[in-house]
Amino acid sequence: MEQSRKTDLLVGVFVLLGIAALLFLALKAGNMLSLNFGQKTYEVTAVFDNAGGLKPRASVSSAGVNVGRVKSISLDPQTFQAVVKLDIDSNYKFPSDTSAKILTAGLLGEKYIGLEAGSEESNLKNNDRIQQTQSSIVLENLISQFLFNTAEKKGGSPDQEAAK
Repeated sequence: MEQSRKTDLLVGVFVLLGIAALLFLALKAGNMLSLNFGQKTYEVTAVFDNAGGLKPRASVSSAGVNVGRVKSISLDPQTFQAVVKLDIDSNYKFPSDTSAKILTAGLLGEKYIGLEAGSEESNLKNNDRIQQTQSSIVLENLISQFLFNTAEKKGGSPDQEAAK
């Protein structure tokens, strides 16, 4: 009986470790978990006309290297623009004229921020603002522009083309 209890206990511990490992992998794959362990960051702000599809915790990268995460996204009530706060790893110092773009990983992948370093001597500091930004490209807008231009070239309106 004693041997059976030990086996049951070991199996239970093994199952709990398996569940914990699966939970860890799911959170990591979903980009909901990052293990910084006290890694120092500095915060910069970028303002975009359209941050469509960008989510908090999205990657911030430069030259294909992950250099930080999106901390938060909010709407400025005066300008009606998206205010995106970025946590940048303090190991990476970017010039003050760095530009930020909202990019897509693949054709339909998740959105992330791409930073392109400028050439200024001074670097971005905590609570600085990135002045040059490029908003997210919305696939639906591109398709509607294409359809509108195609219909215009044929001499009809998009509504007439859709009715045919």
